[in-house]
Amino acid sequence: MTTALAAPHAAAVDAGRSAIAAGGNALDAALAAAAMLTVVYPHQCALGGDVIALVRRPDGSTTAVVAAGTAPAAIAEASASWREIPRAGAASVTVPGVLAGWRAIAELGATLPLGRALQAAADVAENGIPVSAGLDRALVSRADAIRSDPGLRAVFTRDDALLVEGDALVQPALARSLRHLADDPDAFYRGDIAHSLVRTLRAGGGTHTAEDFAGYRPEVVDALSERIGGAVWSVAPPPSVGAVLLGVAAAAEGDPGAAALLEASVRGAHARGAHLGDPLAGPVDLAALLALQGPAPGGPGEPRPQGDTAAVVAMDDEGYAVTIVQSVYQTFGSGLLDPETGILLHNRGSAFSLDPSSPAAVRPGARPPHTLAPAIVDRGDVTVVAGCQGGRAQPWILAQLLPDAIDPATDLDELLARPRWVIGDRDLGHDRLT
Repeated sequence: MTTALAAPHAAAVDAGRSAIAAGGNALDAALAAAAMLTVVYPHQCALGGDVIALVRRPDGSTTAVVAAGTAPAAIAEASASWREIPRAGAASVTVPGVLAGWRAIAELGATLPLGRALQAAADVAENGIPVSAGLDRALVSRADAIRSDPGLRAVFTRDDALLVEGDALVQPALARSLRHLADDPDAFYRGDIAHSLVRTLRAGGGTHTAEDFAGYRPEVVDALSERIGGAVWSVAPPPSVGAVLLGVAAAAEGDPGAAALLEASVRGAHARGAHLGDPLAGPVDLAALLALQGPAPGGPGEPRPQGDTAAVVAMDDEGYAVTIVQSVYQTFGSGLLDPETGILLHNRGSAFSLDPSSPAAVRPGARPPHTLAPAIVDRGDVTVVAGCQGGRAQPWILAQLLPDAIDPATDLDELLARPRWVIGDRDLGHDRLT
């Protein structure tokens, strides 16, 4: 079998290569890489984060796995006294979806046990790996948060000094958790790992319970697909922002100029702010998202996340293709690392709104609006499997790349080297859309 894989760290690529050598397909390779990234890129993704993915199977069907975290059942009582949505700490944590999402991806056609990927990641966590340049920068940017949390401090400092590029990153507690989950994946949601995470969250003021974890399920549904410019574009449905990518691509189709794409992206930013939320928790106007309809926001949007995302894409010659996008949202997420399990917790709940009329309103069991935007574009003779970093800019980044990426005459190195623009407000450090 021939398999193509892309991941943002050499150790993740090596993990995928090992899975292929063991007889795995594209799903196995991508899952191995995704698991490894939670060890080597902890500032960007972790077992305590979320994942949104697309899986294309040999029959041509494309399935979305939306493993976005849900708010705890007692969030309504807690949020009644909030003046603003917490941006970090236990109150910003939703039930993490990564492990449940990986299991759902594996069930769509992987040939190797997921435990193999977790054991390989555990080996690296236990034996250590050099701190990357990106992790070095992230540690400096969140130095205060690292030093103020006992779990983070134990992992990312040595003799009270932050680890620096080239230092060995060793995570023994995380290694134990990964090995435990390889043997008993239910432990994350209904076992001792869940109980440990709940204890840490409640000690930090969270309202999470064992029942919140035990009740978590990822959403596995048909991808949201539209025919645009002779190709079928597939994305994940809300609360993923994928519908906005479809709207931008459709609005700019036929006009390759940057002006049309920029205008569509600005409309997309307004539509996202007005309409993106969790359709399982309340009404979401999907048609308005696809049509890029929404008023200009009256003030700044979400605060600057100062974080990034990790994407893995893979495709094989048996017809499997997968794009996995996972993150902890802000760099080092909520700023909480459970010392017992070594698991870092995300802060995706900071994207909720206190406005009860908003589709992003904070509600028990709701999933917040999500920046993660995996995409697959199929022209028949060419299939492009894509995922990117970029926070809320992911739709605009992908909309600049994918129309040319599906042209077989395009030099992909040249395409990726082109200058690109993004738009945003506080996520880019501005007080208005810029």
